[in-house]
This record gives sequence, C-alpha cells and structure tokens, in this order.
Amino acid sequence: MSLINTQIPEFKAQAFHNGKFVEVSNESMKGKWSVVIFMPAAFTFNCPTEVEDAADNYAEFQKMGAEVYIVTTDTHFSHKVWHETSPAVGKAKFPLVGDPTHTLTRGFDVHIDADGLAYRGTFVVNPDGVIKTLEIHSNEIARDVKETLRKLKAAQYTAAHPGEVCPAKWNEGAKTIAPSIDLVGKI
Repeated sequence: MSLINTQIPEFKAQAFHNGKFVEVSNESMKGKWSVVIFMPAAFTFNCPTEVEDAADNYAEFQKMGAEVYIVTTDTHFSHKVWHETSPAVGKAKFPLVGDPTHTLTRGFDVHIDADGLAYRGTFVVNPDGVIKTLEIHSNEIARDVKETLRKLKAAQYTAAHPGEVCPAKWNEGAKTIAPSIDLVGKI
C-alpha cells in the first residue's frame, strides 16, 4: 500500500539542530511544509554529498515555508560529531534527526531489516502532516535536491489551486492543466 495521501506516523525523536539537541515530532512538523530526507547512516560516503546539496539549497526551502529534516538510524549524538567533523555536513542549518529505534524508518517504510539502516527516501509532507510525494531508491544512488524543490513547488501549487494538475517537467510559472472530459484523448 502506498503512503501517498496518508498521515505521517506518530513519533518523537531527538535531533541536532544549530548547536543544540532538540525534539522533533509529528506534531512539531504540522503547520508548515516539511521535506523528510532519509539516509542510511552518518559517516558514510554518499550521505554527506546529499546533506551538502540540501544545505546549499536550504534558503530556497525556507523561502517556500518548508523545513528540511535529514534522518539517519544514528543517534543525535552521532549527528553532533558528524556536523562538527564533516565540512559538507557542517553546512546544515536544519535538524539532523536520529532514529536509533527505527521508528521513523519503519513508519515511512524505508527500513532495511537486514542492515538496520534506511533506504534513501524523500518525502514532501503538507502542513496537515499528509505525505504528498515520495521517492525511495537504492542507497548507491544519491539524489538531486533541485528535483525535490520542484516537487515541493508542484505540491504547494496544487494545494493552492484545487482542480489543476502539474504536467510532466512542470516548473514554477509554467502552464498547468485543468482536467476535463474535453481533454481526454487530445493531449
């Protein structure tokens, strides 16, 4: 069963954020758009490149009223040291969420039982806590945050414009489609 249009699971987790340990929960995510990015583990090879990509684009997420959450199966203590020792991860101004109990990886269906790690999953969550987009893929393939930004913009656009859909390769400012019976077989 797909997680699309379902509520995010109930959770409470510890995160390292701007030099402090903070609690993040499903309740604290409500009221704003959220982008939840799962990674296998801290101190790996590909993960810092993705944290850096998210950090380099963080101002754009903030401009869109969205918070970014990086989640690994490590503890928030590990995230503190990861932030302090990796130049790429050190750029992060968003919460680095620890999930050592695997509550989040299991709740978002990205858990790898055999390894106790997470697949690379990306979720766009609306202010009501409903998952609007998701992408999950194998861990050897890193993501491009620009595509996540495009999906966030599309989700925000369609939320603000019910009855319209964003066609393939849609980008902000491009034409949308208002579905109707008159368009069937004509596109």
